[in-house]
Amino acid sequence: MTRLLAFAAALTVATALAPPRQTLSRFMLEQTRVDGERQDLEALMGSIQMACKTISALVQRAGLADMTGYRDDGNINVQGEEQKKLDVITNDVLKDALGYGGRVGLVASEEEDLPVLVEETLESKYVAVFDPLDGSSNVDAAVATGTIFGIFELDETCGFSAPDSTSNSTTLDDRETRCLLNALQPGRSLVAAGYCMYSSSTILVFTCGDGVNGFTLDPKSNEFVLSHANLTVPATGPYYSFNEGNAPHWDGAVVEYLDGLKREKGYSARYIGSMVADVHRTLLYGGVYGYPADAKNANGKLRLLYEAAPMSFIVEQAGGRSTTGAEPIMAIVPDHVHQRVPVFLGSRDDVADLEATYARHNGTP
Repeated sequence: MTRLLAFAAALTVATALAPPRQTLSRFMLEQTRVDGERQDLEALMGSIQMACKTISALVQRAGLADMTGYRDDGNINVQGEEQKKLDVITNDVLKDALGYGGRVGLVASEEEDLPVLVEETLESKYVAVFDPLDGSSNVDAAVATGTIFGIFELDETCGFSAPDSTSNSTTLDDRETRCLLNALQPGRSLVAAGYCMYSSSTILVFTCGDGVNGFTLDPKSNEFVLSHANLTVPATGPYYSFNEGNAPHWDGAVVEYLDGLKREKGYSARYIGSMVADVHRTLLYGGVYGYPADAKNANGKLRLLYEAAPMSFIVEQAGGRSTTGAEPIMAIVPDHVHQRVPVFLGSRDDVADLEATYARHNGTP
């Protein structure tokens, strides 16, 4: 016991003497000093980190506060999926935080049928898209979950009139409807994207188009502090993250590719079932994450706007690569807000090998 107390005391002293880490707020402030155009993004990241702190606390207390499991009313979201209690709660948290920050005029969420106008900030310049709680089915088992977000610039010609307080109508005119569809932008138009992972630590990773940085929530100060500066994904392996329970339904290119990873390269399987957690590990250690199309999901399962495009932007900014197998994810212009696509992303050389495998199967050079 004496040795244990001495160790704890030494650790406390070492922590107190360590140089202070850069906080996310300070990091964004310094970015704004270099580039004044980022002032709005600074405020926006303030809203997002506030939401992530709230969601982190909710996830940690979910089992104690009757927030696990499905909603009692059996509500089904637009994807035909039964909603978890935390899916709805975290969706509201993000919408409220983005509205409060005053920089977002339009939000599109995996949990909403259509993009939603933020009435308090209709004249704002940004569109936010997000999956409020990726991997929410893991919450009941206390396994890692996360939030994924992407930020686009709203067309400057778009402007919405505040709803008439004397009318119950929420109908948009033709111009406003066209502007509402401004959420349907390709990944290459993203100005920022990130994710927050809720696990043994709460880690916020994001990019504004000039590299990727990660910040860990310090439970002592309740501040996000820089912990993963200038993240770069290794060019190759050693892991692959695929749900091999779906393997009987995959096409021949995916089967051949994974067989090569396992037999020829000796890659190891790592799969959590939360895209945030699996992609985070891939960023740190290398390899490839994949959710292919299959016989049950002919167009893929992951959503382009809320998952595939933001994660592809992050991975490519870290020196990696992303594809559907047939085309770059970042080049796809969505047909609708809940469009699904096959997803492969991770180490540059590993994903390039997958693209070459698809090209052989399709008879293209």
